[in-house]
Amino acid sequence: MEQQDFETLVKALCETTSLPDALNLLKASDDENIAEAATALTGQFSLAEMEGENRVYHVFTDVNDSGEEEEFADHVMNVGEDVIVFVAWFFFTQFDIKDRDTYAAAGRIYKLPKRK
Repeated sequence: MEQQDFETLVKALCETTSLPDALNLLKASDDENIAEAATALTGQFSLAEMEGENRVYHVFTDVNDSGEEEEFADHVMNVGEDVIVFVAWFFFTQFDIKDRDTYAAAGRIYKLPKRK
């Protein structure tokens, strides 16, 4: 995907208001790799309340260090956060594009999350 096409897609994704809307837009992408990656993620998100926050997790199974299949949960974003958080997570986990590069494509500045 050309940089200009990437920027156009990221900006369109940032205009959506929720993770499901952004995921649907990704599934409809003209880029076959992006559409396939988004389709593969469908149905793998879960909500959970942790530390007083409603969080969205990507829930998946993988083989652990002992060679056994195990369920894992990856924190994606908190409910109510800007959809750019999901967009950056998607491009990092699926295509190894750094968060700061995705934020830059959206015309935003990436700030590292505060440590608790």
